[in-house]
Amino acid sequence: MPPLTFADIEADFVKRVSRIAWATVATVNAAGRPHSRILHPIWEGPVGWIATGRQSPKAVDLDQNPYISVSYWDQEHQQIYAECRTAWEEDQGERSRIWNLFKSTPPPLGYDPGAFFKGDHDPGYGLLKLTPWRIELSSLNDLITGTPPQVWRP
Repeated sequence: MPPLTFADIEADFVKRVSRIAWATVATVNAAGRPHSRILHPIWEGPVGWIATGRQSPKAVDLDQNPYISVSYWDQEHQQIYAECRTAWEEDQGERSRIWNLFKSTPPPLGYDPGAFFKGDHDPGYGLLKLTPWRIELSSLNDLITGTPPQVWRP
């Protein structure tokens, strides 16, 4: 079987992240220990974005190790695992664009980041770009039927 393209998994990926919205995100701290928290990414194709505090504990973790694991799960036992490299977006035009993307996208995927930050110029507003090196879609039904997970690698 040839490797999957993002287009092969995109419809199911978008459907799942749009419905589930909240993800468990794990970083690794300076002591080499994992730390998980719930975050709210938004995706544009295979690129993810997280609006988050620039001075948060996760920012400290990412300064040491820029890799994260993003996990989505729902009551139907559908999962998404996205293994990503992160980078802080510093371009103000892009920061404003993604701020507006969060505001203009209907819930549950979209939300108003103004509930957490004073605006898209707030120095506390950190915009984290997620660049996956692997995305996996799987489900309990797949496991039961012996269907392998769908795995995309760029």
